[in-house]
Amino acid sequence: MNLHNTLTIAIDFDGTIVENAYPRIGKTRIFAFETMRKLLQDGHRLILWTYRHGDRLDEAVAFCKENGVEFYAINKSFPEEQFDDTQSRK
Repeated sequence: MNLHNTLTIAIDFDGTIVENAYPRIGKTRIFAFETMRKLLQDGHRLILWTYRHGDRLDEAVAFCKENGVEFYAINKSFPEEQFDDTQSRK
């Protein structure tokens, strides 16, 4: 896959995909899953970047999968990433 033609987008869970109700899963935010599915369909890669860990993280990942979104990576960078010391990681 040519990384120059696609975006890699990190997305938070609580407060972005769903309303913030941590540790519970909040109500789905309007257009969140539709937007993520469209991004995936267009060839972009999504990374779930969240404070959640353990069982709470597993619940969030399963919730997203049930709604048609599977992430390229979860709480980590991806293998093909090339670091550029002149650019911030944030």
